Amino acid sequence: MQAIILAAGYGTRLRPYTDIRPKPLFPVLNRPLLHLLLAQLQSCGCYPMVVNSHHLATQIEAALGAWPDVFYQFEPEILGTGGSLRKALSRFTDEPILVMNGDLYHRIDLHRVYRHHVLSENDVTLALHAYPRFSNVEVQGDRVSGFGCNGSRCLAFTGIHVIEPGTAARIPDGGFFHIIDLYRELAKEGRVGYCRVDGSLWRDIGTPADYLQLHEELLVQHGDPAWLIAPDARIGSQVVLQGWGCVGPGAVVGDRAQLSCSVVWDGAEVMPGSVHTQSIVTGHGQAESQRRNRG
Repeated sequence: MQAIILAAGYGTRLRPYTDIRPKPLFPVLNRPLLHLLLAQLQSCGCYPMVVNSHHLATQIEAALGAWPDVFYQFEPEILGTGGSLRKALSRFTDEPILVMNGDLYHRIDLHRVYRHHVLSENDVTLALHAYPRFSNVEVQGDRVSGFGCNGSRCLAFTGIHVIEPGTAARIPDGGFFHIIDLYRELAKEGRVGYCRVDGSLWRDIGTPADYLQLHEELLVQHGDPAWLIAPDARIGSQVVLQGWGCVGPGAVVGDRAQLSCSVVWDGAEVMPGSVHTQSIVTGHGQAESQRRNRG
């Protein structure tokens, strides 16, 4: 298996947080999401692995320092989901390529999706599931027949797909290209299949509410909420922790601070006496953050 993680986007729905850190580096349970995705690929024996970047690219590059076997692809201009894959083709062999968005948390069996693609001899295989909020892929039998639909024949695209290198070579080289535009044409020719992955945990962290809800799901087990605190985080005296939450590596929570259902990023400082509820505490613009959470 060989793969690319698409990590170049701006994450506009997550601003102002993505002005500080690219979405693939948002911590999930105190680990960068990108590292979690790479670990999933590594556990499948995946090589080569490519990660592209554009927005806050130096942070992505630094985050890959502990992954020497990963090829880093910097893009001076946004190339889109298709253009990025086309640029990376020289890194890959003639085997199918697994493509994965870098802004999702999932427990999908990647081996199963890849194997389904190989056995089906599709040009492209999309991992789809029933998820009404995002259902816009139309299917007929074992084929994807179109995009942009709504109705009983529509499923949701997980952002995970497998494509043949020869098919990816149809993407114009050297500029922006949205890969769904290619898939629309291939679907008309009956050349796009799909693999159902219903029942697998999958969450898009596209908004602050989505990001916090993911943590709630992961931290509240059997009705008992929990706080995950990094070993080197410093918690002051008379701090109140309610509900669920995370305090990342190197973070400092000041005396008498109150935190409820919140995520404190690595290196962030929670000011003494401050109150944060349903918050993402980044360590940047803390005074503004405190006023927002108090008022």
